[in-house]
Amino acid sequence: MPSVAPKKRPKDAATRADQMNRGILLYSILLALQYGAQPLISKRFTRREVIVTSSVLTCEIVKVVCALAIMVKEGSLKKTFSEWTVAGALTASGLPAIIYALQNSLLQISYKNLDSLTFSMLNQTKILFTAVCTYFLLRQKQSIQQIGALFLLIVAAVLLSIGEGSSKGSSDGSPDQILFHGIIPVLVASVLSGLASALCQWSSQVKKHSSYLMTVEMSVVGSLFLFASTYKSPDGEAIRQHGFFYGWTILTMIPVIFNALGGILVGLVTSRAGGVRKGFVIVSALLVTALLQFIFEGKPPSMYCIVALPLVVSSISIYQKYPYRVKKKEL
Repeated sequence: MPSVAPKKRPKDAATRADQMNRGILLYSILLALQYGAQPLISKRFTRREVIVTSSVLTCEIVKVVCALAIMVKEGSLKKTFSEWTVAGALTASGLPAIIYALQNSLLQISYKNLDSLTFSMLNQTKILFTAVCTYFLLRQKQSIQQIGALFLLIVAAVLLSIGEGSSKGSSDGSPDQILFHGIIPVLVASVLSGLASALCQWSSQVKKHSSYLMTVEMSVVGSLFLFASTYKSPDGEAIRQHGFFYGWTILTMIPVIFNALGGILVGLVTSRAGGVRKGFVIVSALLVTALLQFIFEGKPPSMYCIVALPLVVSSISIYQKYPYRVKKKEL
């Protein structure tokens, strides 16, 4: 006698797919809002006196707490850590964690010295460096359209660098301050981000780590590295002289928490939706930054930003739409 179960399976599968799509859409919207608002929130609620290392370390601690709490709620914490080893964690997450810790420190410096929209657009050059690093580490090739998209991104970055470096623009610092404490740090951070992303991709293919476990491992290793660096760094001297929370107010925790949640959302979107949806998030975040900057700061985008913005949006859209495809050999 035929069973009626198969008739229900397609409907059940469709329901699960719809629920997953709604979840991905929610994560994408939240990440776009976080990514777009982060530069403005950091500038508004983080005083210049705040020591960068203290802000980054606190963010990593919050990130670990949030990731562990989610794993407890899902019931995966015990099983995950029963299979965990120190050697495996260091192999999968050690080097990317150190790189990301340096990147976050550089980004904290850039937040304070660049226009919010300019920062967000320059930060997109990390896609270019990710493509380069994944090619050398994973032999991941690019299509002709993707190469063209990366060229558009370089043009946009050059426009922004020239525009912000030759005048004060919408920032309050001198041209030298904008260049050496704004543009250069964010570009170096983009290089580090590309290298770390390629290493994480390699680790996920070999180790099959969950996004939450990777978040915890990288945060712990990165925090230990930063903490060790305080023995010789200027930030370490400032912490010993003024205290860890020098310049902090209760509002300083707002950008810290936002940044930590954003790190978790990146892992969720990437693991569940892939690069196409992440590209949508990045494009949306640029528009969110421009809109919020105009609403809250009353500053319309500069001419350089107006010219560069469509280049950035077009390059990211093209890059995601035309992936490299292996040509089939003709028999």
